Amino acid sequence: MAVQVARVTEVIGASPKSWDDAVAVALKRANKTLRGLTGLEVVRMNAHVEKGKITEYRARVKITFILEE
Repeated sequence: MAVQVARVTEVIGASPKSWDDAVAVALKRANKTLRGLTGLEVVRMNAHVEKGKITEYRARVKITFILEE
């Protein structure tokens, strides 16, 4: 059995729609440059507010991927 080594990187996704969409944006972007994605953890969610309304949802996400040999 081969030994696998994983790495974790943190990205922030933003969306005007929802926190779910912000997470999806972060994952989609990570998927463009990283291979072997195996999981994610939502670390923090926050939002930008203007005039009492949310204008941007933000999700800080830790992405786990397997390093290639």
